[in-house]
Amino acid sequence: MFNLSKVFVHLVLPHEERRFAQLMQEHHYLGALPKISETLWYVAVFGEQWVALLSYSAPALKCSARDKWIGWDFHYQYDGLKLITNNSRFLILPDCHFSNLASRVLSLCHKRLPSDWQAAFGHPLVLLETFVDPTRFAGTIYKADNWIFAGVTKGFRRTRKGYSNTATSPKMVFVKPLIFNAQALLSQPILDANYCTGGKKMMINAQQMESLPDFFEDIPDPRRVQGKRHKLVTVLAIAAAATLCGMDGYLAISDWAKSLQEKARRRFGCRYQNNRYIVPSLSTIRDVMTRVDPGHIDSAIQKWNQKYSKQDEALAIDGKTMCNAIDKEGRQTHIMSVIGHQTKSCYTQKK
Repeated sequence: MFNLSKVFVHLVLPHEERRFAQLMQEHHYLGALPKISETLWYVAVFGEQWVALLSYSAPALKCSARDKWIGWDFHYQYDGLKLITNNSRFLILPDCHFSNLASRVLSLCHKRLPSDWQAAFGHPLVLLETFVDPTRFAGTIYKADNWIFAGVTKGFRRTRKGYSNTATSPKMVFVKPLIFNAQALLSQPILDANYCTGGKKMMINAQQMESLPDFFEDIPDPRRVQGKRHKLVTVLAIAAAATLCGMDGYLAISDWAKSLQEKARRRFGCRYQNNRYIVPSLSTIRDVMTRVDPGHIDSAIQKWNQKYSKQDEALAIDGKTMCNAIDKEGRQTHIMSVIGHQTKSCYTQKK
């Protein structure tokens, strides 16, 4: 006889992952998802029998219904995104559709999910999200588990080249706070230190991407004409945008550039070759950034800030020592920066 009190949830063990993926692929209408980035898989068991499968993975990069419910600013949501996880799959296995089983499984999973996530990825969770296809389901199990209906998506889906051009099937969006003040915490321009995850700090929009190269037009190119594959303004614009988005160091800037979708690469003016846009390599970025006059870059960034920065109510003055920057006298270089407290925009840097 089936007894709900004897249903338990545990993380899928390495030797169980293949079985988990096969069952998900066979029985879930969306199929299986690869286990990439920050992802946890759970299985609910009754004795030795698997009765349900759950997957939690990275949240949607953009979701207007969720973002409106949180109330956070478009530019500064990225660090907060890692505090959210998406219940990307929930499958009750065939012959296991018992009354109240779904609610029991969700409840057990959410009791242990925050601690499992902290142990696995080193940072907390404050909010859950999920998407429900209204043509198939009514979201009853989420409503029963006190999830909040946040709205409906616009129906666009992510593709390798960005987002689909046409809307398909809009989804219902449900969210579930894991702490009482999830909205207030996530909507802050600056996250509490206990919730900083080291993720991207901000985002620039399409118009800002397209305009950034224009601000570097007057900077002289120190490179020889022979062998140049990328425009100076493109390299500088990508480096500046990556830094604005929280990247620190040449390798991080290069990785950020490689992650750009085709539309973003086109907006930065990247070179077009073999039916795709090519971003500058790590060596190109390093070579350009070490040879261009930093004063010229600073002046260009200040002009960009004047056009796009929001009005800051307060400024933060921050100083740091550049560990690997040594002047001619053998002294380390010290940099003083003025940062907008609300927007985190760097208004100026002085040596």
